[in-house]
Amino acid sequence: MRTAWIALGLASVFVATFALAQGAADKRRSGYQDMGEALQKMQDDDTANPGMLFVQLGEQLFGRPAGAANKSCADCHGAGSMKGVAARYPAIPKDADKPVDLEGRINLCRTANQRAEPLAPESRDLLSLEAYVAFQSRGQPIAPPSDPRLAPFRAQGAEIYRRRQGQLNLSCAICHDDNAGKKLAGVTIPQAHPTGYPIYRLEWQALGSLKRRLRNCLIGLRAEAYAYDAPEYVALELYLMDRAKGMLLEAPGVRP
Repeated sequence: MRTAWIALGLASVFVATFALAQGAADKRRSGYQDMGEALQKMQDDDTANPGMLFVQLGEQLFGRPAGAANKSCADCHGAGSMKGVAARYPAIPKDADKPVDLEGRINLCRTANQRAEPLAPESRDLLSLEAYVAFQSRGQPIAPPSDPRLAPFRAQGAEIYRRRQGQLNLSCAICHDDNAGKKLAGVTIPQAHPTGYPIYRLEWQALGSLKRRLRNCLIGLRAEAYAYDAPEYVALELYLMDRAKGMLLEAPGVRP
C-alpha cells in the first residue's frame, strides 16, 4: 500500500511538473487572445468577418485570366495547391538572391507568368489575392524556410526590430517584448505576432497587409516610414515570422 501511495505521489508530481513546463515553454500570444469576446466572435464567424469579402474576391481573381499571356493563377496552381504557402513566406524565389514576401511573390507571378502589370501596394486586388492564398493556410503552423541564405536578411530584420527610432526614440521590442500585455490608451499592447495577416482593422475600416501595419508603427514612433518597396519591410517580416514559428495562422484576422 505504501509503495502504491509513493507511486501515486510521484505521478502527481510528474503531471504537475509537466503542466508547469508546458505552460512555461511557450508564452507567446496571438493578438486574437488580447481582443474582447465580440471581436473574437467576429473573426471566428466567416459570415461576420469582413475580411472574408476579400477572400471571395481573391478567389474570383485567382481564376481570372490576366496579362498578355491570358493566363490565370489557377492555370498553374490547382485547387488546394496554396495550402501552407502563406506560412512559408517571405522566401527567396528560384533564381533570385533576395527574399520576397507573399505580396511580392504574387506580383512576380503576374509579371513573369501572366505578363501583366504588378498590382499596386495595398490595392484591393493585391490584398484580395493575398487574403485568398493566406486563407488556405488558416490553421497551419508558421513554418519559415530553412534556407541558410535567409540568415543575413533575418538578422537585419532583428536589428531593425530592436533599433530605437523616431522622435520618440522607441523600438518595436520596447513595446512588443518589454511591455506586451500592458495597457496603452486602454488597449492591450500585443506581442505583435503576424498570425492574422492580411487583417481587417476596425481603425482602417479596410483590409491591410503586415507592411501597412509596420508603416503605421514607424509613423507612430514619429520616424520616417520606408517606401512600400523597401527591403527593410521584407527583412522585418522575415524576422517576425521566424519569431512566431509554430504559431497557427488565422487569416484573415480582425483587429481593433
